[in-house]
Amino acid sequence: MKRAIVIVIDSMGIGAMDDCREFNDVPECNTLKNVCEFNGGLNVPNLSKMGLGNIQDFKGIAKCENPIAKYGTMLEKSKGKDTTTGHWEMMGLVSEKPFATFPNGFQEEIVQKFIEQTKCGGILANRPASGTAIIEELNEEHHKTSFPIVYTSADSVFQIAVDTDFIPLETLYEWCETARKILDDYNVSRVIARPYKIIDGKPARISKDRRDYSMVPSHTVMNELEDAGLKVYGIGKIEDIFSKSGVTHAVHTGSNKEGLELTLDAVKNHIDKSFIFTNLVDTDMLYGHRNDAKGYGKAIEEIDTYLDDIMNAMTDEDLLVITADHGCDPTVEGTDHTREKVPVLIYSKTNKGEDLGTIIGFDYIAKIIKDYLQ
Repeated sequence: MKRAIVIVIDSMGIGAMDDCREFNDVPECNTLKNVCEFNGGLNVPNLSKMGLGNIQDFKGIAKCENPIAKYGTMLEKSKGKDTTTGHWEMMGLVSEKPFATFPNGFQEEIVQKFIEQTKCGGILANRPASGTAIIEELNEEHHKTSFPIVYTSADSVFQIAVDTDFIPLETLYEWCETARKILDDYNVSRVIARPYKIIDGKPARISKDRRDYSMVPSHTVMNELEDAGLKVYGIGKIEDIFSKSGVTHAVHTGSNKEGLELTLDAVKNHIDKSFIFTNLVDTDMLYGHRNDAKGYGKAIEEIDTYLDDIMNAMTDEDLLVITADHGCDPTVEGTDHTREKVPVLIYSKTNKGEDLGTIIGFDYIAKIIKDYLQ
C-alpha cells in the first residue's frame, strides 16, 4: 500500500519573499540561514544528505554531491505568513484574501460579544503581545478579576490565556469555542487556547494543553483522500489547523520529541494510514517567537536525529516530504512570523536526488500527494 508522509518543521523559512515589506518584514529575514550563523553551524547529517545544503549556503550544512532526495525552494501564493495559510496551501487551498489582523486590538463589538456570550465578566490586555510576556505582566490581575487574558499578534489570531489552576481547562476550551463561532464573521484565522500554570513562582505555558480552533477550510486534498477511502493521520496540531476536516485519525503532542516518536511509530506500524501528516511546532512556538536562536538550532538537530530511523522504516511504496509553513526568524527584531520562502525535500527509496529549483506555490505538495496516492 502506498503511503505519503509529510513533516512540517514549523517556521523553518529560508529567505524573505519579495513582498516581505508588505508584511512588515525585512529582506534580511532567513530563519534557517540566520540560525545556522548564530550557532556556528548545525549538525544535521540526514538533512544534509537529503540535499538541504544544496538549496543555498547554510553554515555547517554540507552540500551533498549525490543527495538522496529531490530538493528545492517553494514560494507561497497565498497572502499570509501564518500556520493556517501555509498548511492550507500545502493541501491545495490557496488563500487569495488575507485573514484579518488586529494591530490595535479587537474592536469593541467583538469584545462585547465575547464577554456576553461567555459570561466571563471582562477581559484583560486586548492588544498584540508576546504570550510569555503578557501572562507574566497580567497574571496578578487575572487572579484578582478572574478575567481571561485576550491578546493577538501580527497574525490573524485571537488568543485566550488563563491559569488553569484558577480557571478550569474545560472552561478555557468552551470560551475558545464561543470565540470561534463569533469570529467566523470577521475572517479570523485561529482562536488559540493558551493555558498556563504557576511553576516555581512564575507563569509557564502548558504546551500539551494548547488547542487551536481554525476556520473550517473548503475542500482540500485531505478531503479527497478521505472520500476515496484512504486514512489521514494528523500528528501534532494538524487536526486543529484543519478543524478536523479531512482528518480520519489524530493525536495531539506536547513536544517535537513526542511528535517525532509518533511519526516513527506510524511509519513502522500503521500500514493502513495512507497519509501521515506531522507538524513539529517547537521551532516556532518555543524558539522562533521567543527569539531563542540557540534553542531553535538544537530543535532542528533533534529532528535530524530521527530522520534516519524514519527513512529506514519506510517501505519502497512510501514517499516522505519535509518542508515548512512560513518563517519566524529569531535573530531579527520582533517576535512574529516572517514572510519567507520554505525548503522542500522529497525522498523515496526508489527515486534519485534532483534539484527542483524554485517552485511557485506550496500547493505543489498537494499535487504530489494526490498524484502519488490516487
